[in-house]
Amino acid sequence: MTAAEGTDAGPVVSILVISYNTRDMTLDCLRSVVAETTVPHELVVLDNASPDGSAAAIAMAFPADTPGFRLIASPENLGFARGNNVAAREAKGDYILLLNPDTLVLDHAIDRLVAFAEARPEAGIWGGRTLNGDGTLNPGSVFGRVTLWSLFCRSSGLALIFRGSAFFNPEEMGAWDRGDERAVDVVQGSFFLIRRDLWERLGGFDATFVMYGEEQDLCLRARAAGARPRMTPEATIVHFHGASSRRAAREIMTLKARATMIRRHFPAWQRPLGLFLLGAWPWSRMVSGDLVARLSGRAHFAEAGRMWGDVWRARGEWREGYPPAA
Repeated sequence: MTAAEGTDAGPVVSILVISYNTRDMTLDCLRSVVAETTVPHELVVLDNASPDGSAAAIAMAFPADTPGFRLIASPENLGFARGNNVAAREAKGDYILLLNPDTLVLDHAIDRLVAFAEARPEAGIWGGRTLNGDGTLNPGSVFGRVTLWSLFCRSSGLALIFRGSAFFNPEEMGAWDRGDERAVDVVQGSFFLIRRDLWERLGGFDATFVMYGEEQDLCLRARAAGARPRMTPEATIVHFHGASSRRAAREIMTLKARATMIRRHFPAWQRPLGLFLLGAWPWSRMVSGDLVARLSGRAHFAEAGRMWGDVWRARGEWREGYPPAA
């Protein structure tokens, strides 16, 4: 019996991979899962109608009779939230692991994360540490929730100036090197472990969040239900972040998700100020980028200012947030 086949009781963890237009990366990711995972598991891959032939390539590398493997070739792009919700319906494990297709599993990371979950069951949601493609730390595997204070620090530039301060940069949690276990507000969806019964109780992701913000919404709802997410540095993956989206487009979607979070999770009296501060963030980055470029003569500041200018001018696309899902 292979690890993927699990035991008579079924797999311990169901690994969900939602792919879009990252064919080669997805194949590398799936091979790393197979090579580095011994805990009984199943792999459920949903391809979001990728135009690069991802579904066909995955089906060739992992035929339909591969034990513990299921490919769902969606005829439409469901996005990340809806895609995971569909894939999760196939899950049979005690745990569900969300894994981005632009990742590589290192040193039995999934085994280690499941072991961490067994040791700290009260958390309900667990995350690990991620590295960039060059081996440097990618701190985005976990982060703090959006608050009025965090929005003020971002829009005023304090979070950028005092990046190493947990007080002025609370969303990035300051200079913490992710080298020790901690409770966290949010675990990023690229390497996100949750008990299947908790996932089902919460109804999975809210499909309102087409892209970004879905894991923050889920973590906040889980916390309201008694979960206390935690992170361990013992489970480490590589994440080639943003492989399938351009920078300006990614920032626009991020702001759209943040506007939705503010409208949904902030107290009513905080929402107008929160949305104002959210709008001030790209404006201040646009202005400061242009000013610093003029003073220093450095082209990359001008380029950043132009990018944030594009985001600011597109504010009609993001300031109202996502419309409620049907």
